[in-house]
Amino acid sequence: MQRDPRAFLWDVRDAALAIQGFVAGMDVSAYEANAMAQAAVERKFEIIGEALSQLSRLDAALAARIPELAQIVAFRNQLIHGYATVRVGTVWNVLRNALPPLLAVVEDLLGELGQA
Repeated sequence: MQRDPRAFLWDVRDAALAIQGFVAGMDVSAYEANAMAQAAVERKFEIIGEALSQLSRLDAALAARIPELAQIVAFRNQLIHGYATVRVGTVWNVLRNALPPLLAVVEDLLGELGQA
C-alpha cells in the first residue's frame, strides 16, 4: 500500500522543527562543540532528504513545487555516504539559511492540502 504523499511533507515538517529545536539558543561555536546536537541534526536532515526523495517518486508534481529538491536529496546523500567529509560549518549554514525557507514551503503546501 502506497503512503499518502502528504505524509512525506509531514515528515519533512516534523524533522525541520526538530532541527530548529535542537539548535535553539546555539551559535555556531556551541553547535561545533556539541556532538549530540550535530548527530541529531544530521539524522533529521537525512530524514528530510529521504522523505523528499520518496515524495518525488510518488508525486512528482507535488515534489516539483519544492525549490532545490535535488540539492536537498544530494545533501542527504552526502551526509550518509560522504559522512567523513561533512563539515560542521556546512551543516550549520544549511540549517540557518536553507531550512527556514524549506519549512515555509512545506507548511504552505500542507496548508493548501488542508493538512497544516
